[in-house]
Amino acid sequence: MATTNTQIEAPRTDRRDDPPPCVLIADDQPHILDALELLLEPEGYRVERATSPRMALEALLSGSYDAVLIDLNYTRDTTSGQEGLDLLSQIQEQDSQVPVIVMTAWANVDVAVEAMRRGARDFIQKPWDNVRLLTIVRTQIDLYHAMRRAQHLEAENRMLRAEGLPEMIAAAPAMQAALATIAHIGPSGANVLITGEHGTGKEVVAQMLHGLSQRASRMLVAVNTGALPEGIFESELFGHVKGAFTDARTDRIGRFELADGGTLFLDEIANVPLRQQARLLRVLESGEMERVGSSKTRRVDVRVLSATNANLNVEVEEGRFRADLLFRLNTVEIHLPPLRDRREDIPPLTAHFLARHTQRYRKQIAGVTPAALMLMMQYDWPGNVRELGHTLERAVLMAHGSQIDVSDLGLSKLRASSQALEEMSLESVESILIRKALARCQGNVSQAAEALGLSRGALYRRMEKYGI
Repeated sequence: MATTNTQIEAPRTDRRDDPPPCVLIADDQPHILDALELLLEPEGYRVERATSPRMALEALLSGSYDAVLIDLNYTRDTTSGQEGLDLLSQIQEQDSQVPVIVMTAWANVDVAVEAMRRGARDFIQKPWDNVRLLTIVRTQIDLYHAMRRAQHLEAENRMLRAEGLPEMIAAAPAMQAALATIAHIGPSGANVLITGEHGTGKEVVAQMLHGLSQRASRMLVAVNTGALPEGIFESELFGHVKGAFTDARTDRIGRFELADGGTLFLDEIANVPLRQQARLLRVLESGEMERVGSSKTRRVDVRVLSATNANLNVEVEEGRFRADLLFRLNTVEIHLPPLRDRREDIPPLTAHFLARHTQRYRKQIAGVTPAALMLMMQYDWPGNVRELGHTLERAVLMAHGSQIDVSDLGLSKLRASSQALEEMSLESVESILIRKALARCQGNVSQAAEALGLSRGALYRRMEKYGI
């Protein structure tokens, strides 16, 4: 198929230890795939093959590529190029940034124009010229890498300098993977699932992702789906029209419409009832919804960030969560480790919360005693960063000296609770029981509520009351 075989400059990478660029090639003719592989691999590229549009899409779902080279015709005696154009559109839906180069033996201006209109970066006619093909591949990969580096640097700069973004104190090694993913994914607009125990900072991550995105000028709408009774779930998310039910006296806009053009943060997503998951899935798939009581379809453009402390894969296996909904939510997952696994962050977090609360309550407190800091470093923090913040707020209020001491923290009483229950208030005992139930249930609020004989909403109110 090749017409020339001139040596071309090898593909450049950012560092010597970078993996070679990977090119996905899709064509229904094995000899074409063989020829491309023989051309590209000696030039330093790693090549993966697909013989149909379906195989190409499956490869893109499971792998990462620096460029994609696709044929426009896959069925015998077909010359319209429609199969390849449809594949190109589907690739753009999955990843609009990866460079796609199209090729066909029946090239014409109309097909070339349509391919470029749908997002192709360049166009090659068979039989190809080796020099031109290698030059196009190398150029598009270089541009792709440069664009990704620029986006990464922009995200890092915005994280460091942008006003209004929440502050995330995370110097511990256990947090570096999460920070890198936030910087990389923030500008992309992809749906993100944020996982981790209660109080690890999932909402802060959602705020950062929104602030780094192109939607930052629009609203971030947060919904605690775990606290929504099933009877009002659809009304809260999708809105309702006047007369839709007894108390619907006026039209009401839902959270999806409110977040149109911006970001919707669905917290405690694992607690959405199965019946409502189907409605949620439809909006995520089509961008279409109806208000309760209305047949008028409305379109919304929303980036969805979701969070949970549950293992959604286990929830799917046990039939409590839809697998197809998980796929839609989990384009990228960011996991936040518990505070006990990132103890290096306790001292800077302590300084941060002290500065905030001493200013708020106008207290002259210089820091914490070594004994108090040692206790905080040893404590397991079942409520994670949120518990640390509430503990230091209480300590600032209770402190009589210029430093926070062990007695101001209230942590020693929690540790000795089983031996001194008769000396504790009912609220203190209730707080301890809730913490223990959450620890036994690995942070699953629904299971903890059932174990305590409470409704999920009642448990949430108590958790908020005690800063858990």
